[in-house]
Amino acid sequence: MQIKEIIKNLTLEEKSLLVGGADAWNTVAVKRVGIPAIRVSDGPHGLRKTDWLEGGEQTVQAICFPSGAGLASSFNRDLIKHLGTVLGKECKAENVNVILGPAINIKRSPLCGRNFEYMSEDPYLAGQMASAYVQGVQAEGVGVSLKHFAANNQEKRRMTVSAVIDERTLREIYLAAFEEVVKTAKPHTLMCSYNKINGAYSSENPWLLNKVLRDEWGFDGLVMSDWGAVSDRVKGVESGLDLEMPSSNGINAKKVEEAVINGQLDEKYLDLAVENVLKLVDKYTGFAAQITEESIASYKAEDAAENEAPAAGTEADAAGEENGAANDSFDRIADHKEARKIARECMVLLKNEGVLPLKKEQKIVFIGEFAKKPRIQGGGSSHINCTRIISAFQASTRHTKVMYAKGFSSTEDVIDDKLAAEAKEKAAEADVAVIFAGLPDSFESEGYDRKHIRLPQCQNRLIREIADIQPNTVVVLHNGSPVSMPWISNVNAVLEAYLGGEASGEAVVDILFGKVNPSGKLAETFPVGIKDTPCYNNFPGNRLTVEYREGLFVGYRYYDKVNAEVLFPFGHGLSYTSFLYSGLNVETGNNKAKVKFKVKNTGGRAGAEVAQIYVGKIDSSIYRAPKELKGFEKVFLAPGEEKEVECELDERAFSYYSTAAGKWIIEPGKYVISIGSSSADIRLKDEITLAGDSEFKPEFTAEQLPTYFLGTPACVPDQEFETLIGGKLPAKEFEPGKKFDIDMTLEDVKNSPTGSKYFVPLMSIVCRKRMSRKEAYAEEGMSEMPLHSMVCMSWGRFDEESAESVIQLVNGENTAANIRKLAKLGFESLSQKFNAKKDTVLKKGKEKVSGLIDAAKKKSNDGPGEEETAENAENTTEESKGGDCNMSTKSNGGFNAEKIGEVIGEAGAKIEEFGKGIMDKLEEKGIKDKIESVGLKIGDKIDEMELDKKFNNLVSKVTKKDSDEQEGDKEDKKEE
Repeated sequence: MQIKEIIKNLTLEEKSLLVGGADAWNTVAVKRVGIPAIRVSDGPHGLRKTDWLEGGEQTVQAICFPSGAGLASSFNRDLIKHLGTVLGKECKAENVNVILGPAINIKRSPLCGRNFEYMSEDPYLAGQMASAYVQGVQAEGVGVSLKHFAANNQEKRRMTVSAVIDERTLREIYLAAFEEVVKTAKPHTLMCSYNKINGAYSSENPWLLNKVLRDEWGFDGLVMSDWGAVSDRVKGVESGLDLEMPSSNGINAKKVEEAVINGQLDEKYLDLAVENVLKLVDKYTGFAAQITEESIASYKAEDAAENEAPAAGTEADAAGEENGAANDSFDRIADHKEARKIARECMVLLKNEGVLPLKKEQKIVFIGEFAKKPRIQGGGSSHINCTRIISAFQASTRHTKVMYAKGFSSTEDVIDDKLAAEAKEKAAEADVAVIFAGLPDSFESEGYDRKHIRLPQCQNRLIREIADIQPNTVVVLHNGSPVSMPWISNVNAVLEAYLGGEASGEAVVDILFGKVNPSGKLAETFPVGIKDTPCYNNFPGNRLTVEYREGLFVGYRYYDKVNAEVLFPFGHGLSYTSFLYSGLNVETGNNKAKVKFKVKNTGGRAGAEVAQIYVGKIDSSIYRAPKELKGFEKVFLAPGEEKEVECELDERAFSYYSTAAGKWIIEPGKYVISIGSSSADIRLKDEITLAGDSEFKPEFTAEQLPTYFLGTPACVPDQEFETLIGGKLPAKEFEPGKKFDIDMTLEDVKNSPTGSKYFVPLMSIVCRKRMSRKEAYAEEGMSEMPLHSMVCMSWGRFDEESAESVIQLVNGENTAANIRKLAKLGFESLSQKFNAKKDTVLKKGKEKVSGLIDAAKKKSNDGPGEEETAENAENTTEESKGGDCNMSTKSNGGFNAEKIGEVIGEAGAKIEEFGKGIMDKLEEKGIKDKIESVGLKIGDKIDEMELDKKFNNLVSKVTKKDSDEQEGDKEDKKEE
């Protein structure tokens, strides 16, 4: 049956349910009609299949490949496509239909906490790499979700901030990579970002989702939300958002249904969203062909007989066990080897003054904990549960024996003089010192931005000190985005390993010892310092907005424009061999160009060179960057080998987006074609002349936009930016007396005069637990989450009624009534906390005592010689009940497990009694005075009781006694 016919057989309730998730990872199944569910899963540099909203952090084991920052640095389309096929096969093996990736947001600032996951500062490179990825994955019958659409270039307030961007910049920089992938690779799905663009949420933006994405680019797939990124679901359906993820627990389905009934939403928009959902489901299950009028009638009869509501998809449905999914398996060992091969091409040799490659006969010391505990990936939703991780120190044993000194911690910025002294001593003894440095996990992650681009101070200090002692010092970097290098002139070599996945240690060693010739090139500029970046004055913005005042001038476009010094330029990367460029020839016609040139390996080693093609306009009448990447080819050459490189440049390579004409336009005149080994290392040039488009007419003059034409775009004044965006700047902060709504955050609560005193208890209620220092980023992210996302993501625990109480409370409305409502929610939260604590203690207690009894049984069975009596064996298997525990009472070692069980039971009872007492006292004394701090105080009190510690001490005493008796038995046996 055709999809449209199936939709005619659906009820309004069923259609409303279908445009939302069934849970965290599955779409809705409507069994009455025969519609199955499909499963989506996190990515993008590995499969992260987890049930984090369905009862825990149970994540399947999978291969961790290099993250996006490294993958783009390979500049190898074929390699990335191959990676996609491997990922597609792994998804099929785990019955996953759609992997959430790739992530291709532009690296506007090195401070963005998620830059490790994104590909490049350049839209052309990001589009080319992502297209290859998508083609590889989807060739295996698995879909992708291209993300995050669009202008999600920071983590700070990512769920609410509005990106203020002029349309030309948006089109040329922040949408261009998405456009390339949509048109070239045709991704099955696309994911909306959380943020607003010029005041409209991405998930409620008809200009973005309908006019640009569907009408102009021809996208015919499904648009889904990022998790919790829906403010107004009805408006989203009308604007082109097909699927809300995760499930809103039926809340938004009901709103959509009611909106159709009362005429607020035209049902045609809902039908269109349902059609896109069903087309996607059919793509992986082929269910539509199996549905007939007879089968629907049969389902209807059964449904009428049982009077059942539409069933949401179960995980089994989504897994494809009944839907025809391949359910293949994949070879983890083979895929690990693939991860190693891929990682080799993603690493970039930034500097080498002759010490690399290393020689086996040299005396080498590896310094830094990253040598043994490599940082292979970033934090957040892309975190992969690896099958195995091989460190550089482990891998080095395949080549030679190296010394090791910890030097510093890989997790903290703490100077340890003893560790540093040991490292310096070994560095002085060695021929070469290789320092494994990088950013700790806490320095960069999804959910928050970096505060600076420095390495930990303990690392910078030790690198300098080692370099003073050892002239042959090599630094290997483990980081997801650029870092400053104040010691760069003191070290001999630097290898940027990025976050290279589970095989990164092996790949690093392969490069260090010359088994592989490095061929990666930087997909982003490394600035000297953060103050040199173009958006330094406008990142991460204000409470309501972030202004993209630098416009088009992102990354190397900016540094070229202002002729600024950088640490390492875009496209930079060294090799163990050398390459000669020659014979440039450019043929033009119909506003296109065919570029040909030769590259020769003039060194003694086989290697690969990434030849980059840049286009620039001479004497342009519009403001633009001096040059832009418009082509590249990775060429593999044997020593002495020469190959011709050919690249087609179409009209788009010479175009800019004209907001006046509403389309891409070619300015007539002269262009320069530059061929380089990097954006700063241009080897060949040629000038061409193009007829251009007759309707070309500049929108702005140098008098109107002097800073963009002639000045430094990092410092654009208000009036000029308003000229560029065509209107007044929107408000940066809330106006005094502003009434809050469902889009407010706990941060707004904290900063509002009426709501600030409620922040702590509300945080405790929403988070369900106190945050440790290491989890501070989670608290920051939670405080910046809008209430509409909390309602969705809390899985019913924090409902709309609770959100409305918070809103009214902050707005100073119905204060007493709303405090009572939230207090009730708080008490429920605390009860859950107490029960969880009790259950945890009891569970641990049972496990520990059971372990002791098992040990006692073993001791009894293995007793002195072979003369163990039946009576002893009987003693070890007596059963009794201690507290809530049902376990053995006595062992041959003499301890009484019943007493331990009683202690555990008493501990649980004390927790419950303590919690009830606190709650009763609060009721007696009045909730209003206590609500502000009760959550944290009770949590502190639980910790003060130190129940786990007391139990551990008890177990320790028992095990010590048992151990002492075992030693006595050994001595007795010796004497016998």
